[in-house]
Amino acid sequence: MSGDSTPERPSASARSSARARSSASATKSRNRPASRPPGSRAPLLRALLTFGVLALALYFAVSTPARLGLDLRGGTQIVLETRDSPTAKANAESTDRALQVLNRRVDALGVSEPNLTRSGERRIIVELPGVQDPREAEQAIGRTAQLTFHPVLGIAQPAEKAKAGERILGDESGQRLRLGPSALTGEGVKDAAGATDPQQGLGWFVTIDFNGKGGGAWKELTAKAACAQPGDPTRRIAIVLDNKVISSPQVDPSIGCNVGMPGDSTQITGNFDQASAQELAVLIKGGALPVPVEIIEQRTVGPTLGAEAIEASAKAAVIGLALTGLFIIVVYRLMGTLATVALACYALISYAILVALGATLTLPGLAGFVLAIGMAIDANVLVFERAREEYAANPQKGLSTALTRGYKGAWSAILDSNVTTLLAAGLLFFLASGPVRGFGVTLSIGVLASMVSALVVARLFTDWAVRRTFVHNRPGITGLGSIGRVRTWLIERSPDLMKRGRLWLALSALVVIVAGAGIVVRGLDYGVEFTGGRLVEYSTSKPVDVNAARQAVTDAGFPRAVVQESNGDNITVRTGELSTGQALEIQRALGELGGKVTKQRDELIGPSLGNELRVKALIALGVALLAQMVYLAIRFRWTFGVAAVLAMLHDIVIVTGLFAWLGKPIDGVFLAAALTIIGLSVNDTVVVFDRVRELWAGNPKTPFARNANLAVLQTVPRTVNTGLGAMFILAALAILGGESLTDFAVALLVGLFVGTYSSSFTATPLAVELQARSGTGPPRVRTKSPAKAARKRAQRSGRGAVV
Repeated sequence: MSGDSTPERPSASARSSARARSSASATKSRNRPASRPPGSRAPLLRALLTFGVLALALYFAVSTPARLGLDLRGGTQIVLETRDSPTAKANAESTDRALQVLNRRVDALGVSEPNLTRSGERRIIVELPGVQDPREAEQAIGRTAQLTFHPVLGIAQPAEKAKAGERILGDESGQRLRLGPSALTGEGVKDAAGATDPQQGLGWFVTIDFNGKGGGAWKELTAKAACAQPGDPTRRIAIVLDNKVISSPQVDPSIGCNVGMPGDSTQITGNFDQASAQELAVLIKGGALPVPVEIIEQRTVGPTLGAEAIEASAKAAVIGLALTGLFIIVVYRLMGTLATVALACYALISYAILVALGATLTLPGLAGFVLAIGMAIDANVLVFERAREEYAANPQKGLSTALTRGYKGAWSAILDSNVTTLLAAGLLFFLASGPVRGFGVTLSIGVLASMVSALVVARLFTDWAVRRTFVHNRPGITGLGSIGRVRTWLIERSPDLMKRGRLWLALSALVVIVAGAGIVVRGLDYGVEFTGGRLVEYSTSKPVDVNAARQAVTDAGFPRAVVQESNGDNITVRTGELSTGQALEIQRALGELGGKVTKQRDELIGPSLGNELRVKALIALGVALLAQMVYLAIRFRWTFGVAAVLAMLHDIVIVTGLFAWLGKPIDGVFLAAALTIIGLSVNDTVVVFDRVRELWAGNPKTPFARNANLAVLQTVPRTVNTGLGAMFILAALAILGGESLTDFAVALLVGLFVGTYSSSFTATPLAVELQARSGTGPPRVRTKSPAKAARKRAQRSGRGAVV
């Protein structure tokens, strides 16, 4: 060995001979598909992982039913917020105790599969499937004061005021009673039920069971009351709930003075029917809430509307998936066919994850699930375009090598684009609430499942296909044999788009100004979620003119209500504070015009919650923009991050301005669309910037603007193909998805179009301008020495290192 530590480079003839041997070996290996390089287990492991994931997904999809939200299966959702009382503070502990009491009350209502959960520290979400008239639930759940039992001290005079320690309340008939201090609270009640005993000639009555402490207090209370003569008011016991006497029975004449009634159980008799006896039992059994609660949100959805939403979304999914698959097959042929099969597997995997986690599928969540199908194809498009490039550059290395390098080259863009979308979806989950939060969950699941579909399932199928001799000898059928007509045309023409970068920025600024003018001139029509109030949607058996409906609502005493058409024949009424009784008055007024009236949707948002949601929406948008900028600054550099965020802001302003000009509502569904647009916009921008970084690092002496221009030209096929794939899904949602999903789909369609434009003609020119002013150089390229590369190749092939 010589003293020079630098490895001797082989001669040109030696390199040619080595390449020839390598080519011959590769050809031989391809002609024998069953053989693998020694020690290579990746295809086998990938196959085992793929079939394991699909088998597990199929098991969950078949065995576990989806948990549908109330907006899909119909029912009522009530959000309660606990408040401080003079004797207790509203916190997590008191809210949990209130939740236990409410659980008993809801169980007594007999609702099938009720669901009560604590949200945050002071909120309780009550879901009542099948309950279309929330009045009964409000009356039982919304009782806020403690349940107490009082001795009756006598009849109060009309002008008499309560003395210290006493209360004056009207009984069931309205007669004013003087009540002494509470002798027993609801904590002493063990159970209560409505019952009847026809054999003893008794009608309906209410039985009350007490616990040990409660039984002793009840016996003592009745013992003192029994000392009064029958018919004397002081022989009565007043049961008070929510500052109202719900019952004031008289102690039975058979009970002697200072003897009292048995402490374990008692009966309340009177003029009860079945309904009134069971209602009183529900109120008593519910017991005392430790702190007051206030209804801050209520949503009621008819089962018909939910069924229609499921059917519409399912049709949109099937049609959109079919069109997307057909488009990908036309463009990428065999690889596109296998990607479509992988896309179907993706739908299975994402659905299985959804049901396995027990996530609730809401209407916006269903839209997110459908949308993620369109986004899932993006990773495959990135891989196939990179594989086309690799094959065009080195056709002698074959399709298998080109595809492997395609996966490797696209990994960075796939990772960055999916992480940025997950950031937006995560913000929806943590900062939003209700159905919009469900959208964030399904979108997150969809993004993760799409990566599994593209990088595991699709790779298994495509790797297997390109290793077949028949496919290897016919590269044209794979869709990877050429770079495509669009790419070829762009390479031949090579337009210098960045030369007119400032013109594109001026056009973008003009569109933003027009959109901003709509926001200023027309204003934003905030939905009930952001303003507070009530929105009720009715369907009628006969067509009703909206002007006649508006007049009928005005005549009913609600002149400030906003009455509009919805979903073709339905009527929506939106107003500020509106009680359930007032909503029934409106329903009766519409019934005089349209015959039978059915309430399809009912949303009540308290003023405090509306303000909170509005603030959270602004925080969500602000944090989303900041998070995206920080991530891109870390992954790329600050000039790229700022350019991407400004382009995202450009997209949001344009879509918001369009909704302002069209008079569309700015509500929770729009918030979901806005944050999704941020994800879509940065997705496109990341792909372009990833190529800019790669070209700039490989050609550091070439001006940045020229590298940026070439990056835009090279990523056009991916941008167009991915955009068209998502547009099929969104167009199906816009046409078939109903009014709420139509607005959602329209916002995303516009956002997708604007985002596709801005990634090339806003973000990239901005990056060029910022980079010219920053003065920083190109990123460093990490290279391996020839010796290290030789040693790694030798180790992979099972030979020792050569020095």
